[in-house]
Amino acid sequence: MTNPTSPDLATPASVQPRRDGVWQQLFSRPLALIGLFFIAITLLGALFAPWLTGFDPNDQMFDGLTIEGAPLPPDGKFWLGTDLLGRDLLTRILYGARTSLIIGIAANGTALLIGTLVGVTAGFFRGWIGAILMRFTDLMMAFPTLLLAICLAAVFQPSLWIVAMVIALVNWVQTARVVFTETSSLAEREFIAAERTLGAGTGRILFRHILPHLVPTIIVWGTLGISTTVLLEATLSYLGVGVQPPTPSWGNIIFENQTYFQAAPWLVFFPGIAILALALGFNLVGDALRDILDPTQRGRS
Repeated sequence: MTNPTSPDLATPASVQPRRDGVWQQLFSRPLALIGLFFIAITLLGALFAPWLTGFDPNDQMFDGLTIEGAPLPPDGKFWLGTDLLGRDLLTRILYGARTSLIIGIAANGTALLIGTLVGVTAGFFRGWIGAILMRFTDLMMAFPTLLLAICLAAVFQPSLWIVAMVIALVNWVQTARVVFTETSSLAEREFIAAERTLGAGTGRILFRHILPHLVPTIIVWGTLGISTTVLLEATLSYLGVGVQPPTPSWGNIIFENQTYFQAAPWLVFFPGIAILALALGFNLVGDALRDILDPTQRGRS
């Protein structure tokens, strides 16, 4: 009998993820370096926010407004100016980075877990189990993501962890569809058939052969998904159904100060740049990881 681990039954080298030197390859890509820079700046700002600014994010300072009660522009004391309540904008953006990263990691991690579980189960067992799971996935995909998130957020009392849960509940479907497709393909491979012939159990096949082949896909979708999560969280907070004030969030900072857009454009410009930079950073790194870990996907959107 043919050895199931022999090269002719293993995954071809052309589609094997290039695990060796992933970091070296990532650092050799200029766009990936830009993405890593944006992510690192945001992460460092969030972690060291108390030491990078001498203000509390909710302090309403008497000298933070003009005599007329208008926000102050950027100056030597308030580097990014103040908001309509006299709070330091830089401080609120730094603490808002914590909100975006916590929700991005928690929500996307949960969505990735749900999507992988559904996709692997449907793709491996197929039959009526797979049909039910994937029809439910298709049903969830039929709803507009933002509208579904708004509806769920309106039902629950908005808070940081509720927003993370809501985003996870609407973002798992894309991962499930991709994982299902790859699992279905892997389940038909000759080395899986050989394992079954040798008497390997379901657990061994899933954890020793299926899941390791899915790791590159999970990593890529996990990285790209954080970008989508950050944007969705900012949108929900801007619409008033996300993280609620006084907890700083980039979305609710823009929402609170949008009436001063013409008189004090920095109140919208700086948090908007922060959202754009973090989302772009994860997108650039995710695209690079896709090309490195799965060369067959290079150049695809």
